[in-house]
Amino acid sequence: MRLVIQRVKEASVSIGGSLHSAIGPGLMVLVGVADGDSADDARWLAAKCTAMRIFADCEGVMNRSVIDAGGDILAVSQFTLCASTRKGNRPSYIHAAGHDLAIPLYELFCSECQSLLGREVRKGVFGADMQVALVNDGPVTIVIDSKLRE
Repeated sequence: MRLVIQRVKEASVSIGGSLHSAIGPGLMVLVGVADGDSADDARWLAAKCTAMRIFADCEGVMNRSVIDAGGDILAVSQFTLCASTRKGNRPSYIHAAGHDLAIPLYELFCSECQSLLGREVRKGVFGADMQVALVNDGPVTIVIDSKLRE
């Protein structure tokens, strides 16, 4: 699984011109699920995402997690994170997981984040044509891949 985590002032998802979900300060998380990913990947990423110290403390140092900062999370599924760009200019999505694997792992990731955060995680709609808006704070953008675990 692969995440793109962005620290935001605010973020929202609209579908068909209607607001579906929105958050204030917190994390906008794009979630890509690949073939071969597991529940262990989802749990590890949820723990890493919610504990990552990318919010400023009183000294202005990035030393607090989204939990510490009282921030929200908006998680949006995005199969394009699993794109292969090795050949040519047209990305291949052959490694992206199908719905039967991707939906349960995306939902597990969201559920684990919600448990760790202690409040609702806002979500997009899996497979929908979504319009995502955000005000990146910093900007701070982190990419995490559960297969690398650096």
